[in-house]
Amino acid sequence: MFNTKVLYNELQFQFALSGGPGGQHVNKTETKVIITWHPSSSAVFSESQKALIQSKLASRINSEGELKVSVAKTRSQLQNKKLAVAMLEDLLKKALQKPKKRIKTKPSRSSKLKRLQKKKQHSDKKQLRKKPKL
Repeated sequence: MFNTKVLYNELQFQFALSGGPGGQHVNKTETKVIITWHPSSSAVFSESQKALIQSKLASRINSEGELKVSVAKTRSQLQNKKLAVAMLEDLLKKALQKPKKRIKTKPSRSSKLKRLQKKKQHSDKKQLRKKPKL
């Protein structure tokens, strides 16, 4: 779909202290990984793909035009880095996926009859609840 090696070269990695499990280890090591990527200046995607990414991931792109992904799930910086790259690739694959075209269908004759029978049954039930007219 797209060249991940070239994409990997365009990513900027930052590391920060992260909370969560790890005790004192958390306070000493920078295991949180923050990936920053500029979709508009990418050489991996065509202009139409860039526009699609910009529109689909608009909520995740900040005012500087950066797409940021941060992961702090594990105690290992390397594992968090792998998770963050996988998350970014997954986001891009979903953004570039074309939606299936809906095929228009008509309800079958039996489904129409069932619907009308249920309507009649419901109507009869309501009519039985009414007080009789004198």
